[in-house]
Amino acid sequence: MIRLSKRRRLLAALSTASVLVAGCASSADPDELPGVYRNDKTGAELLLESDGQFSATRVSTDWVSGPASFSGRWEFVDSQGSNDFIYLTVEEGGLGKTAGIQLYPSGQGAVEFRPDPGGKPLPKLTRAAAQ
Repeated sequence: MIRLSKRRRLLAALSTASVLVAGCASSADPDELPGVYRNDKTGAELLLESDGQFSATRVSTDWVSGPASFSGRWEFVDSQGSNDFIYLTVEEGGLGKTAGIQLYPSGQGAVEFRPDPGGKPLPKLTRAAAQ
């Protein structure tokens, strides 16, 4: 029988708890996603409509190309085990041959584009106050 010191048992318990908490992290509620999101510093604006349509103005979706305006349809994807995301199907606008983009809910009332899933996200777009 292996005996663990109190410190080792505490570390094991904390490690287990952090894994459980991470696995149970709440996902975004798709019903709360519609609204206007802005980044006042960049001038970017994204409108997610409740009927599944979206429009983006002056939004950067990667680190290379400049801001673009585009529109189309959006849908929430519950990825069950990884990060949930919003899939934007681009139907019109200045993204060339790009057909779709993933947008990630980022905390309460914010979304962000992540051009490299393991890398640094672009500046967040924060939900604008209802008027």
